[in-house]
Amino acid sequence: MAETVDRVSEFSTIAYSETVPSFPAMSSSQTAPLSVRELKTRMETCVSMVMSIRRSVEEPALDLGQHTRSEQERFLKAVGDISEETVELAYNFCMFGVPSLSLVHESEWRGWVQHILATYDQGGVLASIVTMQRVQDYLTTMRAARNAVAFSSVLPVLEAFVLGLNGRPLQVLSADAVYTDTERLHVPAEIGVFDAEADNFKLYKAIVAHQWAQTWYGTWRTSLGELSARFPDANRALALVHALETIRLDACIGRELPGLHREMLELRQLTGSAELPPGWRDVAHTLRRPGASVQDSCRHLQALYRLDEAPAPVCYQGQLLPERTEAVIALRVERERSQLQQSLAQVLAEQRGKNAAQNVRADIPTFEAVQRQAPDLPDGFRVELRLQGEPIPPTHDVQQLLQSIMQDLGQIPQEYLVAAGHGAYRDDAGAEVQENAPPTTEHAELYDEWDYKRQQYRKDWCQLSQRDVHPQHDDFVAQTREKYRGLLKHLYRTFEALRGEEKMLKRQPHGDDIDIDAVVEAFADESAGLESSGALFTKRRRLERDVAVMFLVDMSGSTKGWINDIERESLVLLCESLEILGDRYAIYGFSGFTHKRCELFRIKDLDEDYSEEVRARISGIRPQDYTRMGVAIRHLTRLFQNVEAKTRLLVALTDGRPDDQDGYRGSYGIEDTRQALFEARYQGIHPYCITIDDEALEYLPHMYGAANFSVISDVNKLPLRVSDIYRRITI
Repeated sequence: MAETVDRVSEFSTIAYSETVPSFPAMSSSQTAPLSVRELKTRMETCVSMVMSIRRSVEEPALDLGQHTRSEQERFLKAVGDISEETVELAYNFCMFGVPSLSLVHESEWRGWVQHILATYDQGGVLASIVTMQRVQDYLTTMRAARNAVAFSSVLPVLEAFVLGLNGRPLQVLSADAVYTDTERLHVPAEIGVFDAEADNFKLYKAIVAHQWAQTWYGTWRTSLGELSARFPDANRALALVHALETIRLDACIGRELPGLHREMLELRQLTGSAELPPGWRDVAHTLRRPGASVQDSCRHLQALYRLDEAPAPVCYQGQLLPERTEAVIALRVERERSQLQQSLAQVLAEQRGKNAAQNVRADIPTFEAVQRQAPDLPDGFRVELRLQGEPIPPTHDVQQLLQSIMQDLGQIPQEYLVAAGHGAYRDDAGAEVQENAPPTTEHAELYDEWDYKRQQYRKDWCQLSQRDVHPQHDDFVAQTREKYRGLLKHLYRTFEALRGEEKMLKRQPHGDDIDIDAVVEAFADESAGLESSGALFTKRRRLERDVAVMFLVDMSGSTKGWINDIERESLVLLCESLEILGDRYAIYGFSGFTHKRCELFRIKDLDEDYSEEVRARISGIRPQDYTRMGVAIRHLTRLFQNVEAKTRLLVALTDGRPDDQDGYRGSYGIEDTRQALFEARYQGIHPYCITIDDEALEYLPHMYGAANFSVISDVNKLPLRVSDIYRRITI
């Protein structure tokens, strides 16, 4: 595919930049259309190598004779340029390409010819012929793509938009199917439905708003999977209830977001949305009333299922996927019930401490939930807590849990308000709370941490301090050089060659050698009476590397012993290689003991020389505590903000998954690290991971992506592989 792109790029350069002559003003005889005989002769000249008794360009010459002189010249020029690539394709372009002159605008002609050549590279002559015959399909796709909006370009705006909506935090992701599982909003990777870019962006907002409305106005407070399964055609029943909910949710959005609702109506008009069938109009009037719920939609489903008519799908409504969504809801409901009861246990303990003199019952009392008017919530009220008749101000976390449970269930069930019993409180499954861990005191910087359970950041949660590795002035580096003497020689040669790599530039006005292809082309142009280009030389240009890389080295306790030795040896070989290459690089180690004591160890700054002091720090790398990775990635991302480089890499060298004492293990640690990597990518930083963890394939694709990590199965090969991996990811 890369070769195809290169060929197309080279073709476009040849055909449309360097060889387009500057014509003087032509007389009327020069602007008159060419005769069929002249057209036939010029086409035959270009494709003479494949002509035979059975082959003739008489018919395309007759068709081409009906066009203007400028169109004829444009077509003949394309035939000549294609023949330089492949004469067989040029002949078929003569036979099948003339009708495209009437369809393809002059401004689109270059791309059209390039597309034919690219199709030939991938599928041969037959595929190219099919493409020529389907020129209208090409134009439709290209014109739509011209005004299409990519998800990556609007993600920051969509995230800010969702952040301003009510309810629990929601992620916005690109996916093949448009739907929500009530924690994530899935939207297309690109939208090119409308001719105007602004309308395509409006459709993104409408899709996001409609999915948010499902979570906020209670579409999933009943099991739509069970409901649709009661009907003979479950898919049709699900589509009908989706249409009913779309009517109800549109009305809800109209009351709360009238400006956006007007845009959604405009999108429906642009797509030609039909009127509701007669049997649906009274039902729609009912669903549009304030206070209508998903139960009303379900109640009308039985009657509407008997009708043959149904509304056409709306452009922004997406799909309902009950199996996926209800599984997510079930896990969240159970998790939030446990979290609420644990939080209530904390509240109860605090109240007993404050009221020790009062006779608070020693058993586990049940809290009361009192509903208060609150127009900003979907059901118009919020929940306040009472304990033995006294109001209890809920903490921020408890308030969020109550609101999230309200979104899912529409109420707070009484069994949710029973505080957890003694010993039940844990911050994460299987992890004791370590709130007594000593905090960092030396110039700590505060960083957020992503809590995937809440789908939001814990603000200023991690305290990170940076310190130097204690240097160890010994002969470790010298011993490593001696041990890997043969490998170092190979690395020196490899990286020296990479540093000295040159690129051949063709068709230059001045240069080191003659460009044979350009000379032949110039001769052909002059023979045809055209003005030739003066760019007839080649020139070699040394590739300028503009790379800055930061290495993040795992210094957790699990690297103790020989793994630590191999890790340090890898860094020595890497530094020796990079000194040859000349790339800017920094090395930092990381460890931590709970969120209150996260540590980053400076081994080498980006602009620091590979000095004896740096070598001593590499020798002094020693295992520390745990693997709290997210905060270290965020710190290096911040450091990268002041680094000007074309390519910025963040390479982690680790022996295992994220892990720490205070619940930072399992899914929590993986999701926080993944979120930190998203943040780095958003800043234009390319993360990569090199690991020796045998179980890495279980979590690294989720964290780094399918092609952004390397797993080294044999730990002893780590020093041999690190430099080679770096060379490959920076070419």
